[in-house]
Amino acid sequence: MFIDPLYIILVMPAVLLAMFAQIGVKSTFSKYSKVAPKRRITGEDAARAVLRANGVEGVRFEYIAGDLTDHYDPKTNTIRLSGSVGSASSIAAIGVAAHEAGHAVQHAKGYGPIRLRMAIIPITNIGSMLSIPLILIGLLVEMTELAYLGLAFFGLSTVFQLVTLPVELNASKRAVQAIRNEGLLDGEELRGAKKTLTAAAMTYVAALFVSLMQLLRLILMVKGRDRD
Repeated sequence: MFIDPLYIILVMPAVLLAMFAQIGVKSTFSKYSKVAPKRRITGEDAARAVLRANGVEGVRFEYIAGDLTDHYDPKTNTIRLSGSVGSASSIAAIGVAAHEAGHAVQHAKGYGPIRLRMAIIPITNIGSMLSIPLILIGLLVEMTELAYLGLAFFGLSTVFQLVTLPVELNASKRAVQAIRNEGLLDGEELRGAKKTLTAAAMTYVAALFVSLMQLLRLILMVKGRDRD
């Protein structure tokens, strides 16, 4: 059985970090989903309050199945919330829903990084499909130029992760600011919401780390074959 030492040394630690980050966000969300806010507002109430605080109108709301499937769709200007967030009255639900509203505010205000992320999504999708096949074919037929093209395509995925991180952090910052300014949560409650958002942010940090380590592994593989 072939064992890739580069994968074990570089990628495996990043994958483990990503697994721990996923466990962390689920654990933190579960903890604070059991804590009801004094104002008894729902996640959707909080999201709408964030939008009002920023003067943003025309955003649609939809409910979707699953847990932690909440997201903002800039194409349709829609915030989609799961049942455990949109209709729930908990500190975790308020934090997550307010975060998605933060994305809607970014979109309405023309926040640069979210516009860049939207612009590169098509080429990133193409790159993610072609990168590994091009690298493998390039190495098999000894056409390093093809392998380097695959590396460039894979690099686009890493750039996407790099752009995504500030977008997510900024959305959480906007959410926390609006929650505080609108008095949706008190001091201790707000700390719980911030912990939920911090745990979620760690998943994006881990995703970037995985992408970077995978890119480094592929670069070393191609360069090693190029020297042979």
